[in-house]
Amino acid sequence: MSARNWGLLLVLALLWGSSFFFYKVLVAVLPPITVVLGRLGFAALALNLWLWAQGQSIPLDRRSCLRFLLLGFLNCSFPFVLIAWSETRITSGMASILSATTPIFMMAVAHWATEDEKLSPGKALGIALGLLGVIVLVGPTAFHGASAVWGQLAVIGSSCLYGLGGVYSRRFTDMTPLVAATGQITGAAILLIPASLLIDHPWTLPLPDAQVWGSLFAIALVNTALAYVLYFRMVANVGVTYISLVTLLIPVIALWLGAVFLGENITLQALAGMAIIALGLAATDGRLFKRRTRLPSIPHQSK
Repeated sequence: MSARNWGLLLVLALLWGSSFFFYKVLVAVLPPITVVLGRLGFAALALNLWLWAQGQSIPLDRRSCLRFLLLGFLNCSFPFVLIAWSETRITSGMASILSATTPIFMMAVAHWATEDEKLSPGKALGIALGLLGVIVLVGPTAFHGASAVWGQLAVIGSSCLYGLGGVYSRRFTDMTPLVAATGQITGAAILLIPASLLIDHPWTLPLPDAQVWGSLFAIALVNTALAYVLYFRMVANVGVTYISLVTLLIPVIALWLGAVFLGENITLQALAGMAIIALGLAATDGRLFKRRTRLPSIPHQSK
C-alpha cells in the first residue's frame, strides 16, 4: 500500500461514507428499490457517456454480459437495496457502523477463493483491531433502543454480498477500471428495472423536490460512478482485502464530518477508537509484523 493508494482509500471512505446520508434523505420520500435504481441508472448513463467520450466500449458478448450481471448483483443492486431498505428502520449512522463487518466476509472469501490473498496473522489482527476500534468509537449505547433487528440483519447481509462481489471483482482486472465499472453499474441497473416496476410502481409516486433530485444525482455521479472507477483501479493495484478496510474508515470520517460541519465534540472515547483503528490498518498493511532477517528478501509482486 503506497501513500497514493492510502489516499485513494481515504477518498473511497469519503464517497461511500456520505452515501449513507443520501440514502436517509431519499428513502424518506421514495421506495428503496426505486432509490437504488435511480442511483444506478444515472450512474450507468454517466459512465457510458464517459466511456464513449474516451473511445472505449464494454464487451457485449453473451459471456461478458452474464459476468457483468452477476458482478452487478453481488456488488451493487442487491446490497444497495438491502442498505437502503435498512435505513427505513435504522439510522444511517448505525447502517454505516454495521457495514464495518465487510472485511470479515471479504477476507474469509478471499482466503478460500484466491491463491494470493490468504488470511495471515497480520490481516487477522488488523481486522480484529479495526472492529474493536469501531466498537470503542461508537460506544456501548450505539445500539440501545434499536428494535429493528431486520434492518440490522439487512446491512450484515449486504456486507456478506460485498465480500463475494469484492473477490469476484478480481476477474475483471483484464479490463480498464472505467470499462469494469461501467459494465458492473449498467448490469446492476438492468437487474433492478423489473423489480422497481413490479414492486414500487414508480409512475404512481409524487414528483420529488429539488433536494431529493440533488441527493439522487450526488449519490449516482459521485458516490457511485466516480467511486467505482477508483474501486476497480485499486482492485488491480492492491487487491480486495485492503479495499475492504474502507468500511473501517467510514465511522472515523463520519466523526470528522460531524465535528467540522455540525460542531460535534470529539471525545476521548472517539480518539481511542480512532487510535485502535489506525493500529488495525497498520497491522493489515504488515507493518506490525515486519522483522529483520539475514535471509535474502523476495521482491514483492504487486497485485
